Amino acid sequence: MVSAFNISTRFVLLGLVELEKQKYLYFSLCTIVYMFILALNGVIIFAVLKDRSLHEPMYILIASLLFNEIFGSSSFFPKFIIDLITSSKEISRTECLIQILCISTFAFLEMNTFTIMAYDRYLAVCQPLQYAMIITNEKIMKITYGCWGITFVILILLLLLTASLPQCGNKINNIFCENMSLVVLSCIDSSNSSLLSVAVFFTCLFTTILVTVISYSKIFFVCVKLSRESRQKAVHTIMTHLLSFSVFLIGVLFVVFRYRLGNVTLPLTVHVLLSATPLVVPPLLNPLIYGVGTHVLKLRLRKYLRKVNLSGEWRQIHIPPTKS
Repeated sequence: MVSAFNISTRFVLLGLVELEKQKYLYFSLCTIVYMFILALNGVIIFAVLKDRSLHEPMYILIASLLFNEIFGSSSFFPKFIIDLITSSKEISRTECLIQILCISTFAFLEMNTFTIMAYDRYLAVCQPLQYAMIITNEKIMKITYGCWGITFVILILLLLLTASLPQCGNKINNIFCENMSLVVLSCIDSSNSSLLSVAVFFTCLFTTILVTVISYSKIFFVCVKLSRESRQKAVHTIMTHLLSFSVFLIGVLFVVFRYRLGNVTLPLTVHVLLSATPLVVPPLLNPLIYGVGTHVLKLRLRKYLRKVNLSGEWRQIHIPPTKS
């Protein structure tokens, strides 16, 4: 029995096999979507970095969130697009482990950022006089870097645990690698590894939901006592954040439903496309939500886009006709 254990050096992505017949359609769509994600998120990040009036905690957090969107989508799209055009169906073990680390980091940082944003809005609305002393740009940057560091260390430990499991197969029912896709290939009882990964993820998720619900509940009760103009401004900001968080949460629920129902009731094509939802929908919609929903940010974006448009215009020089 022990001799049957092995560590696969390459894995076959069965999701790519399923998409083979329509690979050019998916290649075109994914290339366009990825370009939009890079452009939309990049423009807002540039605006926040360039404009000193946007060097405030809320906009730093928005830029951090959108940078994470680029990071997350880039851990999936380039490899997937190349696989489609080259008809490659395999991924090396090293590439698979790196992709798992990047995608997991994206998911955890997304939750951490939403948690910080909820607390930031709570302090801004409920404790406006103390807000400037409690939340500063330096503190936000330290918290952001801390989240990246802690998340990376935790995920490295979980990944090492997954990587140590011997596999009895090399076929993954997906279009990319994720932690559970390797765990289910284990030849030995992997329930402890699976439970630990699920426990860490859902602890982080429930913490995010709890902090978000408590923060916005308190903000709601404070908003009732504000003037109409202040209330509308606060509610508009809250709805923007809640909409963004809801987009991410829906993506997570799709993945949960995929694991619960996918193998039983859904075709493999739908199965694998649902798994990619958190890597596609939030990175595409969040820059639109914040770019359109945040008034100050929208004005700055218009200003920079107008400058780009003017600088790119060709000025025609009028040469009067010569007199004969």
